Parts: sequence; structure tokens; C-alpha cells
Amino acid sequence: MSSDPWGRVDETGTVYVRTADGEKVVGSWQAGSPEEALAYFERKYEGLVVEIGLLEKRVKTTDLSAKDAQTAIDHLREQVDAHHAVGDLEALRTRLDQLVALVEARREERKAQRAKQSDEARGAKEALVAEAEELARSDQWRAAGERLRSLVDTWKGLPRLDRKSDDELWHRFSHARSAFSKRRKQHFAQLDAQREEARRTKERLVSEAEALSNSTDWGPTAARYRDLMSEWKAAGRAQREHEDDLWNRFRGAQDVFFAARSSVFAERDAEQTENLKLKEELAEEAEKLVPVTDLKAARAAFRSVNERWEAIGHVPRDARPKVEGRMHAVERALQEAEEAEWRRTNPEARARAEGLTGQLQAAVDKLRSQIEQARAQGNDAKADKLARELEGRQALLDQALKGLHEFGG
Repeated sequence: MSSDPWGRVDETGTVYVRTADGEKVVGSWQAGSPEEALAYFERKYEGLVVEIGLLEKRVKTTDLSAKDAQTAIDHLREQVDAHHAVGDLEALRTRLDQLVALVEARREERKAQRAKQSDEARGAKEALVAEAEELARSDQWRAAGERLRSLVDTWKGLPRLDRKSDDELWHRFSHARSAFSKRRKQHFAQLDAQREEARRTKERLVSEAEALSNSTDWGPTAARYRDLMSEWKAAGRAQREHEDDLWNRFRGAQDVFFAARSSVFAERDAEQTENLKLKEELAEEAEKLVPVTDLKAARAAFRSVNERWEAIGHVPRDARPKVEGRMHAVERALQEAEEAEWRRTNPEARARAEGLTGQLQAAVDKLRSQIEQARAQGNDAKADKLARELEGRQALLDQALKGLHEFGG
């Protein structure tokens, strides 16, 4: 008889395996030695070990379904329970039980995952519906239309929900798209009517613009063209096939008029530029009169310059303030010289200045006399007080004498 820790062979060739419930018959062996019998059934056990190991790996590392995994476990358990192998069969049962628990955990995990995916899909579809319903109220026809088409593609890529939920959400989604399409169709129908009205208005404006193109009434015609342009902008756009042609005619008529006006104005501008040059020369001649030394001669010379100035025509508008400012500066200098001369020769003002100077001189002389008298009497305090008063009166007298000197006195 031959044996090992997990089995033995009796003298009749019967092979047994040891289990927790006692020995179980594995099979009969008549073809060789007992050692060969044990080795054969031990290899069968090793085969089961390998198969269970492979199944464990598949369960842990692949997406093997719970159903297929359980079928494989049941098949292996049948082989273990059949006791056709020698080895620790209880350890294999334990591993199979652990596999069952792992498969069940995976089943619950995948169930939770599917529930989560379903919730995410529901949330995603509800968000798509909400956005579609918002877009259904939009007036951004192109952008909203493109976005709605994009939402359809997104919807198609999401998992289906239960039939009722999916149908309800799809109904709302489809209704929003239909509402948008209906509003867009109405908008463009109205737009077509507006463009037809714009075409008729612009044809009238083109006719008037073409009739005005040869006018030489520059100011009023230019103003009317500005009004026509405002009316053109207010009319809106005509149909695309008409808009460019109408605009080219309208713009062409204006170009004819403004080109003619520009030609005339160019001649005028050249003349005004020459006028500016002449006036700058006169301004330079006038500026040489300042500072004024001989008022009468300066006034006569300025009149001569001014007469020649007035004989010259217009200068460019942007240059006018500067060149006229130069002449005004010379004119102000002459006026200031005249006012100074008048003040200097005004007899009444001179008399008032002389009278004030005399009064102040008398007051100064009196104070000096009083100071001398006080000091002679030894009253220095009174003398000092009078001296301070004298300083103020002397300052006024000096100022009055200066003003009198301006009158030539």
C-alpha cells in the first residue's frame, strides 16, 4: 500500500483522498504501481489548481460577466466534489467560495456602476432637454440651430434609459426643436417681406441719387445725399441678389457728384492756400510794428496792412485762427499803446495826481516837523510813533510821485 498526506492506495488498487469528512474513493488503479496511481491523481489535482488560478485571474483582470464566471465556478466545483483528484480539496472549495464572493461583489459593483451610469445619462439628457428648451426661445438662428444639431448628436451617444423615461425626455427634446424650427421659419418669412420692402425703398433712393449726380448746387445736394444715406441705412437690407447691384448704383451716383465737387473744391483750396501765404506775409509785416515807438506812424502802417488784408480772399478754415490771431495780437498792442498815451496826456487825471501828491507832501512835511518838536521836548515815545506813521505816508508819496512821473511831470 502507498500513501501521501492527502491520499493512499490500498492493496486492491483503490485510491482514496482524505477530506474533513473522512476518506473518499477517488478511483481504481490497476495498470501500474501505487506510486504511479497517486502521481496520476495528484496531477489531476494540480490541473484543478491551475484551472482555478486561471479563473481567479480572469475574474480579477477581465470583464468576464458574472453569469459566465458562476458557470465556470460551478463546473470546477462539480469536479472538486467528484473527488477524482488527490490533494487539499477543501482548500480548492475555499478558493471557489472566495471566487463566488468576489463575483457577487463584482456583480453588485457593476450593478451600482450601471445605476450610476443610468443616473448620469438621465442627468445628461435632462440637461440636454433644458438647453434645447432654452434654445427654442433664442433669436440667434444660426448659432442656436447649429447647437441644437450638436445636441442631437450628443443625445445619440448617450445610453438609453427605461422606455418611459427615455420617451418622455425625447418628447420634450423633440418638441423644443420643432418649436425653434417653427419660429425660425416665421422669422425668415417675415424677413423676406421686409427685404422686399427694402428693395422697393432702395430703388426709389437710387433713382433720386442718379438724378442728383450732375448737380452743381454743392451744399444742398451734398446735404440731400447725406439724407439719402440715412434713409438707405434705415431701410434695412434687400435680398442678397439685389442688394449689391442697388448699392453699386447708389454709390456710383454719389461718386459722380462728389468727384465733380472735389474738383471744384480743389481749385478753391489751391486759391485759399495762396491767400494764406499772402496773409502770413502781411501778419509778419504787422508784427514788426511791435513794440510801438511812434503810435501815429504805427497806426497808419497797420491801416495799410489791414486794407491789403481785407482785399485778400478766404484762407483754409483750419489755418484761419492762427493767422488772424497774429493780426489781433498786433491790434491789441496798438490799442494798449493808445490807452497808455491817453492816460499820460489826460489833464483831469494829471490834476488829480498833482493834488494827491501835494496833500501827501504836506502831510510828510508836517510829520517831520512834529517829530523834531517831540524829540526837542524829550518825548521819544511820541517821536517814534510819529516816525512809524511817517514811513507809511512816505511810501504813499513815493507811489504818487511815480504816477505823476508817468504823466511827464
